[in-house]
Amino acid sequence: MNSQTSKVYLFVHVITCVKNKEPLLTKPVRTVLFAHIKKHATENGINVLSVNGTDDHMHAVVQMMPTQNLAQIMKSIRTDSTTWINEGNFIKSHFEWEEGFAALSVSPSGIKQVLEYLDKQEEHHKTKTLDSELEVFQKIQI
Repeated sequence: MNSQTSKVYLFVHVITCVKNKEPLLTKPVRTVLFAHIKKHATENGINVLSVNGTDDHMHAVVQMMPTQNLAQIMKSIRTDSTTWINEGNFIKSHFEWEEGFAALSVSPSGIKQVLEYLDKQEEHHKTKTLDSELEVFQKIQI
């Protein structure tokens, strides 16, 4: 198979937190921020299938291309969104993301379920904290 006929299906579910898990991403901020992130990603050749979250964190599903790496994708998204929030004065305090992030691969057969999970973030976090959510991912054994 040559590179012109290659089909690549690399999906990654990424979770990144506001620095110190501060609840800075109010619903109005999230609405404009997540739209901006998708636009920025598209303009930079990053295929963000979905982005959503709550006051203290964000989830995204990214379809990676063979020439991309996750660290570069996340650096682009997080650097741009941090600058955009701070320069736009969308919140009263200085905004930053935590340095690290969590990432999980997603099988093409499971992508629909993960996208539905992202769509329901507000509902999901009425009963589960971010820490309890991250604990589930940490318990995954291979």
